[in-house]
Amino acid sequence: MKRGVDRELVLGAIEGAIQQAARHNPGVTNDLRVTIDRKTLQLHVYDTLVVSDEDSGTGFISVARARRFKPDAAEGDTIEVEMPASRLGRIAAQTSRQMIMQKIRDAEHDNVFAAFRGRIGEIVSGTVSSVVRRDLYVLVGKTEMLLPAKERIPTEDYSVGDSIKAIISEVKQDSAGGPTVRLSRASAEFVRTLFRLEVSEISEGVVEIMGVARDPGYRSKLAVRTHDENVDAVGACVGVKGARVRNIVRELNGEKIDIVRWSDDIKQYVAQALAPAKLETVEVDPEGKNSVHVTVSPDQYSLAIGKRGQNVRLTSKLTGWNVEITKAMALASFEDQKAEAIKTLADTFSVSTAVATQLADAGFLSVEGIIESDEEGFIAATGFDEVTAKGLYAAAQAVAEATGLAQEADMSADEETEEA
Repeated sequence: MKRGVDRELVLGAIEGAIQQAARHNPGVTNDLRVTIDRKTLQLHVYDTLVVSDEDSGTGFISVARARRFKPDAAEGDTIEVEMPASRLGRIAAQTSRQMIMQKIRDAEHDNVFAAFRGRIGEIVSGTVSSVVRRDLYVLVGKTEMLLPAKERIPTEDYSVGDSIKAIISEVKQDSAGGPTVRLSRASAEFVRTLFRLEVSEISEGVVEIMGVARDPGYRSKLAVRTHDENVDAVGACVGVKGARVRNIVRELNGEKIDIVRWSDDIKQYVAQALAPAKLETVEVDPEGKNSVHVTVSPDQYSLAIGKRGQNVRLTSKLTGWNVEITKAMALASFEDQKAEAIKTLADTFSVSTAVATQLADAGFLSVEGIIESDEEGFIAATGFDEVTAKGLYAAAQAVAEATGLAQEADMSADEETEEA
């Protein structure tokens, strides 16, 4: 059958539908039987009648007529008589046609449900058949499947006729519309299955995927470990010259993938997951709240956190631990402190980085340092022209007065004079 429904099931459906529809015909009994010859596909209709001394209405047949079908028929016997299918009437034919189509649709639905309920987690390829708002309907073979908007990768765009791969995430039997096969491209399982298909060591069980955390369309983190010390889990997933992971990134339309070496030591696991950021310390919360406290130098802070907090968020999801990251300011080098001071000076005085750097090179790393010097000494030390230097000095005085620093500096100077 072109529609994928078993031949015997269709013939049985036709027999049942015609029989059920025909029984509503006033000229037949409830014992009417319909069969289709399996070789010739000829339709046969039989009705069961009671033999009486004369024809006396529906369900009865005279002895004389009965003996045409059964020579020894006697009054009170019941015989089955074949009747022309045309006697069933036009209404019965129309009704049976509707019932037949419904039974075939039901059979198709049952076939779809039976075929795909055991394939959840399998990746299939299809063609986009229609787009409703942002929901995609995908034709896989002869089955139309649904890729809901929330299961799409947000950075992707598809049109009717485009080829697409997705994972079967759910097969649901709806009472009204038949079974619905739902697809996903945004799930972590999609990435997991892509690696299983691409990396033979994973499919063979030599390398095991321990976890997947994903921000669909932007970045995924995959934790792996090896069961064979001669096989490098990360290297197996990356492939020769990055070929394996590159194929997966291409399928995900450029989504970045971090492959992390799994460890049962949570400190080491977190350090691997936050790479390439370099960590200063990793401490487990002593109160046992499944929290890890990480400190990093200021120059590594933004790298550890990631864009929009993505790196630390995916690390928390991958490890199952809450990861908190703070700057280790006390551990910062002089160069880091100087860079921070230059940024602060540039923001405070609304000057270029070059001007702020010249201030820092002259030893003026803060507003406090500027106002502790006299104006002439400041001009001589910085090397600015007189107008620029006086402008900066005046600005420092204004900031100091606004924040109360000038008063503190004057009190400090008075105390030094008294001690002298």
